[in-house]
Amino acid sequence: MFDAIHPDTVIASVHLTVNNLDRSISFYEQKLGFKTHRRAGGTAFLGAGETDLLILTEVPGARPARGTTGLYHFAILVPSRRALALSLHHLAETKTQLQGFADHLVSEAIYLSDPDGNGIEIYRDLPRGEWPHDSRGSLTMATNPLDIDTLLAEVDLADGKWAGLPPQTVVGHVHLYVAHIPQAIEFYSGLLGFDLVMRYGPSAAFLSAGGYHHHIGINTWAGVGAPPPPPDATGLRWFAIRLPNVVARDKIIRRLRGAGVKLEERREGILLHDSSQNGIMLQVQQH
Repeated sequence: MFDAIHPDTVIASVHLTVNNLDRSISFYEQKLGFKTHRRAGGTAFLGAGETDLLILTEVPGARPARGTTGLYHFAILVPSRRALALSLHHLAETKTQLQGFADHLVSEAIYLSDPDGNGIEIYRDLPRGEWPHDSRGSLTMATNPLDIDTLLAEVDLADGKWAGLPPQTVVGHVHLYVAHIPQAIEFYSGLLGFDLVMRYGPSAAFLSAGGYHHHIGINTWAGVGAPPPPPDATGLRWFAIRLPNVVARDKIIRRLRGAGVKLEERREGILLHDSSQNGIMLQVQQH
């Protein structure tokens, strides 16, 4: 019997390896509007409000690894269409290279990458009541062209310019390269308890908690059977799944231990790895 993860589960933060910390901080502050909360050694903690959303650790000499599992992109969820428009306007003003745009029917998105090639999505959600469903009641998503003109029309420069990311900004989801879709679905759905929202052909799938369109995306676009990246690669160290209470977390831990998944207690939470060796940190909401 399927045992769903708590509906209030969210993606809390993303921890990346970068080649040059100063370069990365400059990019995330000046291009995307993050604020650096603090630095400790070779690690920096960034956010929009008071919460750490992005943790960057410098590994000099680290390089991107192609054809491996790891991060496809992490997604920055801004609170409004106007906030997304302001971000796009600022990216254009600063001549930041963009990789694409999409209307997903449930959200509108801008795609780019950081100086180390880590994929980034900046997006806003449409109201849940506007999300389309098919005749069977399943959520419908697509990758349609984004109406950039109407998006930019949201920007009224007389009403104040871009001032960085709004404090309500969060990490909305992560999208991962995995080695095998069936094994990844079994891990994220069967063990962690995320709902399988939809399959995208044989090579991708989307999973969520609480009826969201997706908290986790998985794909085999780096190759079926792709190996994990080497230890000195740039990219994902781990992403944090935050549960609302200890009871919800411990229910998952029991399932993971029963399946023989290795767990490591750390100051930040419980570290584990999925079926493709992508790092996950289980955390509990601090009250």
